[in-house]
Amino acid sequence: MTKILTGGVGKSETANAIKELGIDGIDVVVSSDMDAAMKLRAGQADYYLGTCHTGAGASLGVLVGLMGQPACHTFGRGVPSEEEVDALLAEGKKVFGFSMDQIDAVAPLIARAAARQAA
Repeated sequence: MTKILTGGVGKSETANAIKELGIDGIDVVVSSDMDAAMKLRAGQADYYLGTCHTGAGASLGVLVGLMGQPACHTFGRGVPSEEEVDALLAEGKKVFGFSMDQIDAVAPLIARAAARQAA
């Protein structure tokens, strides 16, 4: 089971966008950024999706500080391709930030990529 934690301003909307996909093997939980960092570090979760108004700073501030920049990637207001998301997961990225207005586009891409990664 792949566990995805969601946080930030649009944490509930992000969790709902993933749940609506109905992907087998994906468990999504709304979280705080501090709790998410602790769970990721302890191996109790696999990924964190954080949202804010710009997708640049506040979406990942605590996670970058506690997990380190190499584990994190910010899409900002952009929408990545499926290939880009797959490559980031293959590099070991576990923490992703993006803007609230991109939730419906970005969250499903990451969830589907995480499911493919786990298969």
